[in-house]
Amino acid sequence: MIDFEARRVIEALRSGISSRSVGHYFSSARPKIMNEIGKALDNTVENRTSGGMIITGKYGEGKTHLLNTVFNMAHERDMVVTLVSLSKETPFDKLYLVYQKVVQGTYLPGRLQPGFGHIFEKMALKSPVSADLLEYILRNLETDRLYYLLKSYLGTEDDEEKFMLLADLEGDFTTNNILKKIYKRIFTEKVAYNTNFAKTKHSADYFAFLGRLFSALGYSGWVILFDEAELIGRLGKKARLNAYLNLAKFLFPGPESNLEAVYSFFAFNASFVPDVIESKNEFENLDASLMSPDDRVDVKNILGAISSSPQLVPLNEREIMSIIEKIRDFHAKAYDWEPNIDLNSVFAATEKSGYLLRTRIRTAVELLDQHFQYKAAGNITVNELGQTKFDEEDDMPSLEALLEEGISI
Repeated sequence: MIDFEARRVIEALRSGISSRSVGHYFSSARPKIMNEIGKALDNTVENRTSGGMIITGKYGEGKTHLLNTVFNMAHERDMVVTLVSLSKETPFDKLYLVYQKVVQGTYLPGRLQPGFGHIFEKMALKSPVSADLLEYILRNLETDRLYYLLKSYLGTEDDEEKFMLLADLEGDFTTNNILKKIYKRIFTEKVAYNTNFAKTKHSADYFAFLGRLFSALGYSGWVILFDEAELIGRLGKKARLNAYLNLAKFLFPGPESNLEAVYSFFAFNASFVPDVIESKNEFENLDASLMSPDDRVDVKNILGAISSSPQLVPLNEREIMSIIEKIRDFHAKAYDWEPNIDLNSVFAATEKSGYLLRTRIRTAVELLDQHFQYKAAGNITVNELGQTKFDEEDDMPSLEALLEEGISI
């Protein structure tokens, strides 16, 4: 009998695109780092602290797969999880653009689809969760805009206003003046912002607000997974420095960040240090910048953290054999057959496909496909992939450009 879950796993492995299901079933490799990540997640849950971790590795060595494994680990701990890839449309020097993608890629435990708009739809103005959030905003955040925004959303009965205000909570920011008019109409009170909100300056308030929201709803914490972080290297000089400052807000959050039980992972390509930090003279750029002393310290800490972060090492022969054995078993379930194949011969075939884990896995699947269809396998070849280059002041690449260069999306 065909196992359709097994077929989904095999199709994901064949395509070379990591998925949550693959991360769930293929999570036993690299026990040392997985144990470290597990402890970090447990500490976040138990102590309600925030922090982060940098993961580096070569292209095709399993960074995205690792993030998908962390995704499942976090959901097992009843944590909200966000998975977002940095791109030209999601540049990390502009947190208000990142926030929009974060909202779109956020999964609540037990839900297969992203999003949490339904939470606001069920909230009432005088509920304990609403009261907690409104008090939190006034007590902790830099601006009080979210106080007027949330209270207006919960207080209005106009569908158009509800749609507009919910869109703001999800990153499509409305103007301060429109919010003033809506609030005054509902509550007959004049809005007096303590600080005029600007999305370019205060979008960190929205991240803190979401962290508090998830805590108020009873979730254990919030894990944010940032993939393709090396694309920060495509930004211009000034934008890269701003991106490093934003990295510091997640990796080294101080009391002023107001992040509650939020743990962030950033996956960088191992080439980022030589191709960006060293080749583009990032430390010298920092010294020549007009940043404040405190900001310079934060950026130096980030550059140091990226430079010293441990790299994912290639799996050893025993670990690869274990993966090949799992692939064989899933392939058998996916197509309802008995693959009587010597695993050593599969291992030998994958060795010829190069050093990348991704290509070795795809080779193993292709070999099993051929045995299933033809009872034998021919020669399997893998084309060499292009390498990413980071040119000074380059714009970030388009989706089409990334695909042409062989970058994982």
